[in-house]
Amino acid sequence: MSPINDPVMWRSLLPWPAVEAHKHARGRLGVVSGGALSTGAARLAGRAGLRIGAGLVKVFCPPDAALVLAPTLEAVMLASFATSEQLAALAQPMDAVVIGPAAGLTEATAANVAALARTGAALVIDADALTLFRDRPGDLFACLDRDDVLTPHEGEFERLFPGLLARGREAAAVEAADQAGCILVLKGAATVIATPGGRCVVNGNGSPWLATAGSGDVLAGMIGGLLAQHMDSFDAACAAVWMHADAARRFGPGLIAEDLPGLISAVLGDLYPG
Repeated sequence: MSPINDPVMWRSLLPWPAVEAHKHARGRLGVVSGGALSTGAARLAGRAGLRIGAGLVKVFCPPDAALVLAPTLEAVMLASFATSEQLAALAQPMDAVVIGPAAGLTEATAANVAALARTGAALVIDADALTLFRDRPGDLFACLDRDDVLTPHEGEFERLFPGLLARGREAAAVEAADQAGCILVLKGAATVIATPGGRCVVNGNGSPWLATAGSGDVLAGMIGGLLAQHMDSFDAACAAVWMHADAARRFGPGLIAEDLPGLISAVLGDLYPG
């Protein structure tokens, strides 16, 4: 039986700003948006990354989405790109990048994943950027390293790792992390976080109120925000999963994904050692 994810495991590792901190010292997070009709997921992820402490968050979008996003973003910055090479150039200064939420099931998304892998930023790969590789998972795994994080729900997991869930969620997550060569977050009522080599924890504070559209986009942004602050990828995934569920518990019935980023400050406040 794997250990239960608990703040005692990672609370002392959370990145708190020093007295002399500035925004660049607190980490830079990029979030890749989909097209003009698919921008909400990136906004959710970006706001969550900012709330969890990244000093600078920038959404990267196709040109057609720029005029949709510009009036809706405030502290989160914005830049547009037309090619994967332009995206890689924009992402070069980033410490972490989230790609996948509403990114589109297109070859352009595959090219964007490959381009981001060359930047050195830690990647959080979710949603469309997982499903896109269902018939060629090796192409995705070739882009990954130990610092990257995959965040599939069971449907996305089955597409990338067909048949593994028959072994049970914990064994499946460990094997998948080994195959992918990175951190694996298998989402669900009891989310499993696993590393290559067999380290595994199970989240114990899951909330049914997270069963709502967009909550996974918020989680991706939370993980990305901690990665941008140079938290270890496994610890960042464990911390974000627990805090995500704790935020949902605090709100309770009626929760929608838009509520979650605003709850992060209270969760962090209870974890803050100051």
